[in-house]
This record gives sequence, structure tokens and C-alpha cells, in this order.
Amino acid sequence: MSLIPDRSSLTIGFAHGAYQLADAFAALDTGVRHFQVSTPEALMARMPEVDVLMISFAWRDALLERAPRLRFVQSISAGTDQFNKELLKSRGVRLASAQGGNERAVAEHAMGLLLSLTRHLHLARDDQARRHWRPMIGDRTRREDELGGKTLVIVGMGRIGSRLAALARAFDMRIVAVKRNTAPLPGVADAVVGPDRLNEALAEADVVALTCPLTPETQGLIGRDAIAALKPGALFINVARGKVVDEAALTEALAQGRIAGAGLDCFHDEPLPATSPLWAMPHVIVTPHSAGETRRYEAHVLAILMDNLGRLWRGESELRNGIV
Repeated sequence: MSLIPDRSSLTIGFAHGAYQLADAFAALDTGVRHFQVSTPEALMARMPEVDVLMISFAWRDALLERAPRLRFVQSISAGTDQFNKELLKSRGVRLASAQGGNERAVAEHAMGLLLSLTRHLHLARDDQARRHWRPMIGDRTRREDELGGKTLVIVGMGRIGSRLAALARAFDMRIVAVKRNTAPLPGVADAVVGPDRLNEALAEADVVALTCPLTPETQGLIGRDAIAALKPGALFINVARGKVVDEAALTEALAQGRIAGAGLDCFHDEPLPATSPLWAMPHVIVTPHSAGETRRYEAHVLAILMDNLGRLWRGESELRNGIV
């Protein structure tokens, strides 16, 4: 028996302030009734109509109090730490993530941050803004750098981490993966270590990239001890979640020059407060949690939604990227 109404009776709500999900869904010509809202107030007002909700960080548990028809939530993002899984389960509401919808985009963004830091593209852009032609640099420690032969430690080797590893290997980097399952990854990583050896891996990292989900095990994983264990002069990339990192300890290490530079796409508090010292650090690149954004994103996540709707209509219990 299907968990959700058939096409003629189903209503899908899309809740996002930027992604044009309703327009992209309408182009699929499914015949399914749907709407999109961009504010919390509009979403709350229309929750009584919704059988299926596609949402990400706009989620609030209070929405369930006005959602008697809701049976399935499709996250727009790969992360689902914003959802109360036990509460959804108790209400008989299924949940699936959009894992895989942005793996290429996020991995490419991480690689872009790394290339920008090593080739000083962010500094060149600053020079361009002030019409400054930088002279050649005599101090070799201050010059642009090359990636070949350097060690990249990737924390979290899911789809994004694996894709990043493939990109980095094309630049002749050595890959060390930090993951729970320490089985070898031939052709993907040169070495695999468990979380218990994280600091050991960080000590040999020229670059560390975080691509792990936020879970109780990863929250605060990169704390003061881990940051202190980093090889002096390492670069730091975070395209995971801000709460994986002790942001105060990271900021301190960057201010002291113990970390040579950072490319940060996510932060403990978002938007990043204007008072954060990270904004003004010339060796830090800040992007607004945009690593997953591409012109194709709506199509990617709607493909996951359509797959899961088909499974639910057929009465299947296993969802693509099913969480609850």
C-alpha cells in the first residue's frame, strides 16, 4: 500500500528562498499539484495542504503541528542534521537526503578553494581591485605553490570525499583518507586510517579537507588538539559543516600563522557574523555555504525526489538516500 496519495490527490510543497524548484518541477509535466514558498510564514500557512515537502534549512519541528497530511520530507541538501529524526519517525513521516545531488559541485568547489589558495588567486583579485601589479617574489616561502607530491588528508570519504580524491590525484597529490571503515581504497586513497589516528594523519597533511557529514561523532571532531596536530603551514578546507570544527581554535591558529590559509564554505553560525575576524584575513577565502550550488542543482535534487515518489507510490519501503 502506498504511503502517499496518488498523483491526482497529491500536493507537494517546495520551501526555498532561492532555488527555483517549482518551475523546474512544472517543466517535468507530472500533473502533480505543487507550490513553492520562500518565507517561514508562507510555509506555515500552507502546511495543512502538504503531503510531500521538499525543504532544507528552513525546516522547523513546529511545522509538524500544522501538517496532518505530511508523509514524506525530501531534503534539498545532502545533510539532514537539521531534522529531528525521532520526531519524524513518531509521526510516521519518512525522510530522505539529497546525497549525491551535489557531489561533483562540492568536490569541485573544494578543489577550487585549494587551487585559489596555492596559486594566490584570491590575492591577485585583491590586487586587481586596487590596480596593483605585484612584483616578482624573492622569498620562496611567500610564492605560489604546486600541488604535485603534497599530501591531502580527506576527513570523510563518502561520495564528495571520493570525488575530491579523484580530482586531487589528477594533480599528483598523495591521498590519506580518514574514515570509520579502514579497508583499503585502491586507486582512490594511498592510505586509509580510522578516526583514532586522525591527529597522526593531520601531522603529515599539507592540506586537510573536511567532507564529512555532521553527526554526533563528527561534531567538534576538529578541536584544539587536532588543530595543534596539523603540520605547520598546512592549508585547511571545509566544505562539510561548520560545527565539525572548533571555529575559535581555527581562527586563532590562522591569526598566529600556524595554518597558512583556509578555504571555508561553512561556519558554526550562518550567515557568518560581520564581527568574525575570518572576513578580514587575507589568507582566508570565505564562501557563503555555496559549494553545492550549480545551474543544474534543481534538476539533480528533483531526480532524487521523483525516484522516491515512484518508490512510495509502489509501496516500497526502501528510499533512495533514506534516513527515516
